[in-house]
Amino acid sequence: MNIYPNLILEALQHVRYPGTGKDIVSSGMVQDNIRIDGKKVSFSIQFDKPNDPFAKSVVKAAEQAILTYISSDVDIKGNISITTIEQPKPKPSSILPQVKNIIAVFSGKGGVGKSTVSSNLAIALAAHGYKVGLLDADIHGPSIPKMFGVENEQPYVEEKEGSQKVIPVEKYGVKLLSIGFFVNQESALVWRGSMASNALKQLITDADWGELDFFVMDLPPGTGDIHLTLVQTMGITGAIAVTTPQDVALADARKGINMFTGDKVNVPVLGLVENMAWFTPAELPENKYFIFGKDGGKRLAEELKIPLLGQIPIVQSIREGGDTGVPAAVNDNSIIGMAFRNLAAHVIQQVEIRNKTMDATKKVEITRHW
Repeated sequence: MNIYPNLILEALQHVRYPGTGKDIVSSGMVQDNIRIDGKKVSFSIQFDKPNDPFAKSVVKAAEQAILTYISSDVDIKGNISITTIEQPKPKPSSILPQVKNIIAVFSGKGGVGKSTVSSNLAIALAAHGYKVGLLDADIHGPSIPKMFGVENEQPYVEEKEGSQKVIPVEKYGVKLLSIGFFVNQESALVWRGSMASNALKQLITDADWGELDFFVMDLPPGTGDIHLTLVQTMGITGAIAVTTPQDVALADARKGINMFTGDKVNVPVLGLVENMAWFTPAELPENKYFIFGKDGGKRLAEELKIPLLGQIPIVQSIREGGDTGVPAAVNDNSIIGMAFRNLAAHVIQQVEIRNKTMDATKKVEITRHW
């Protein structure tokens, strides 16, 4: 007797899946991989989950149907394999479900230009056509409002879906929020760590950020409570280290990188930015003066095997732009504007690589042992 695939399918139409009462052929459970070698028949039956309680009984019923409706001589015993539908990996819940990528910009020490890099990176990302938000997470030293020239702005509140939401200030295509909008600019904030952390959580969760491709967070220098609060509050896509070339800054940058990549935090470091890499006077644009040392950040990136995202020179226009509220990246035709545009391009590239090769970052669960 000749055996054909259609004969197999006709026989299997007599087998019903107990969970639905439908036959396994019309239900699409019989895979299109029927192999016939003389009297030997083999194929697979697909179930929704690997521990399906009816799997073994359905396989036995399928074997019996072929022996009954085709021939008792068919070699089918043990030749039916079980497959399951591949389930998509669940995405970790997020407090910012409309935000695709959360980027933390950090430095081991103050004074290396982290806020300058954060501001100009956000503007350059927006110039590339992305929807960008920027959070000034430096609770004790907020400087983003000044850099954007919006220190006198007062964000307002709107009711959104039954709750009060703060509407971020928007400038240069970037949505902004900072504790600097809500406190007296001339008064120092004397807050304990828990107060600062709670204020930061409110800036994140009580704001209407909307849909964003990139949510850039300008972190305070060092490795303290704010950093732990952020990694425990949300899954951070990746972190960017900012340092100057000098040894004292590199030592602190190394500590910050180790914090993010350590077992307890485990946030991917997208790369390193070497800020103030050299000084170039406006009247001598071809000259480079390595005031803080040469290629220190580059060497650290190579040593730690992380990408060097960019080397940003120190020029007078960066300082002037930060003081006047017109960051250098706004002028994309200038040398420094192009440097930040290139930095943004490298960040975009590293985020794409990270998202293709790694699972989404989960919130960190840190247990304290006293």
